[in-house]
Amino acid sequence: MKDVFLNPLNKDNPVTVQMLGICSALAVTGKLEPSVVMAVSVTVVVAFSNMIISLLRNTIPNRIRIIVQLVVVAALVTVVNELLKAFAYDVSKQLSVFTGLIITNCIVMGRLEAFALANKPWPAFLDGIGNGLGYGIILVIVGFFRELLGSGALFGFHVIPDKLYEWGYENNGLMILPPMALIVVACIIWIQKSNLFNH
Repeated sequence: MKDVFLNPLNKDNPVTVQMLGICSALAVTGKLEPSVVMAVSVTVVVAFSNMIISLLRNTIPNRIRIIVQLVVVAALVTVVNELLKAFAYDVSKQLSVFTGLIITNCIVMGRLEAFALANKPWPAFLDGIGNGLGYGIILVIVGFFRELLGSGALFGFHVIPDKLYEWGYENNGLMILPPMALIVVACIIWIQKSNLFNH
């Protein structure tokens, strides 16, 4: 049970090991705030869709299981999207279509097929939380470095002292561009593969 939750955080991470959900990981990480919101949104959707499909797994005819999964995920994504519009409208606009695209996120559908259909609700819920957090950790790390180095800010607040700018420090405009997200993810994969954290 512990491995179900912990493995996706590192050695079976959905982004850096399974290479799932990379499109949104690259698209929403220009700033830290949308990265965090997307991470929470995906975690909620994966966890609850896993649990619901696990509860229904013995009643879903095999030939329509994908349709049922899509309906469950779409309903949850709609709820999350409406909550974002109500309580975090600016972030909702920044995330644009990517909140809706959680419906087709490979992590969500992959966990439903690989885990929820074969396991009880509580392990399925934990698997969803673990995979959502594994995805979210990568988003937050990428968003942190891109916003910090690209605009000298975190959550929109300038954190690099003015004195550094007076001494000649400059923000790296390249960090804000989409290709840098891929490079930061590649660096995370390299660190993970080099076993720096496994000794």
